[in-house]
Amino acid sequence: MGTPEFAERIFRKIYPELKSKGFDIIAVITTEDKPIGRKQILTPPPIKKWAIENNLNVLQPKKIGDPEWNRKIKELAPDLIILAAYGQIIPREILDIPKFGALNIHPSLLPTYRGASPIQAAILNGDKETGVTIILMDEEMDHGDIISNFKFLISNKITYKELEEKLAGASADLLIKILPDWITGKIKPREQDHSKATFCKIIKKEDGRIDWSKSAIEIERQIRAFAKWPESYTEIKSQKPALPASRLKVKNYSLKLKILEAEVENKKTDHKIGEVFLDKNKNLCVQAGNGVLILKAVQLEGKKPMTAKDFLNGHPEIVGAILN
Repeated sequence: MGTPEFAERIFRKIYPELKSKGFDIIAVITTEDKPIGRKQILTPPPIKKWAIENNLNVLQPKKIGDPEWNRKIKELAPDLIILAAYGQIIPREILDIPKFGALNIHPSLLPTYRGASPIQAAILNGDKETGVTIILMDEEMDHGDIISNFKFLISNKITYKELEEKLAGASADLLIKILPDWITGKIKPREQDHSKATFCKIIKKEDGRIDWSKSAIEIERQIRAFAKWPESYTEIKSQKPALPASRLKVKNYSLKLKILEAEVENKKTDHKIGEVFLDKNKNLCVQAGNGVLILKAVQLEGKKPMTAKDFLNGHPEIVGAILN
C-alpha cells in the first residue's frame, strides 16, 4: 500500500528481493487517479504506474475503511501488509486481517515527526540526523510499536529530492533485512516513547509563500524543503510606477517568482525587509528579517528556470523592488 514516488522507489527496490524469497504480491493498493497540472489531466499515482509495469493487481479505493473494501481485502486474505506513504488511516478491520500484521515504513526516527511531511520537517528544522522506522501499525497515525529503525547524518545543504532518495533506499534495505526475522518471530516490537512524540503537518500550496520577515536561514531551509512541492515563491511588486510593467507583462506591477536555490549570508545591512539589492560582488540579494539571502536560481511563473545572474540581465529593474 502506498501512493507517491517515495513509496514507488521502495517497492521498486524490494520487489525482486521479495520474489526471490518466495513472497507473492497479491495486490497493490493506492489512491485514486487525480487531475494534475494546469490542464487538470487525470493522472495515476506513481505506485499504480509501477504496479502496471509489473502486471500486478491494482486496487484504488476512494476510502479504505468502506465496508466494500474491507470485504475485498478479506477475500484477498493477505499474510502481510507493507505500507509506505499511503495517505489514509487504515482501520482495525483491515489491520487484523494479515497474520503477520501490517508494517508501516516511515521516513523519520519515530516518535519524532509523526504525520505527512517528516522529510520536509527534518530540513525545515535544520536537523543533523534523521532516518527511517518500520512499525507494526495500529489505528493511530504513526503510533504503533517499533520493529526496527535506521539512522544517519544529513548535511545542512541537502534538498528534499536528495533526502527522499536516501530515505527510500535506506527503507528498502532495512525492510529486506528484517522481513525474514519478522516472519519467523525473531523480532519483538517495542513500544514508542509517546511522551516524546512530535508531529508534522500536511503541507499546502500556500505554505510555499516566502515570509521575508523570517531569518535568511529559515527561508533557505524552506527553499530546500519545498523544492519538489509546493516550491518557494514570492511576488515582485513595484515601489514606483517606473517599474516597466509592460516588460514584465503583468498587471498591477506584480509577478510571481519562484526561488529555486539560494545561499545565506549573515550580515547586517540598511536595506528594508524584502528589498532586492546587489552586494559588492554583484550578487542578487534579498534582505530577510535576519541576514541576507543570495539568490542563485529562480523561475518566473510560466517560464523556464534560470540563474539569478541571467534573470538580473533580463530584469535589471528588480533591484530596489520590495518582494512580498
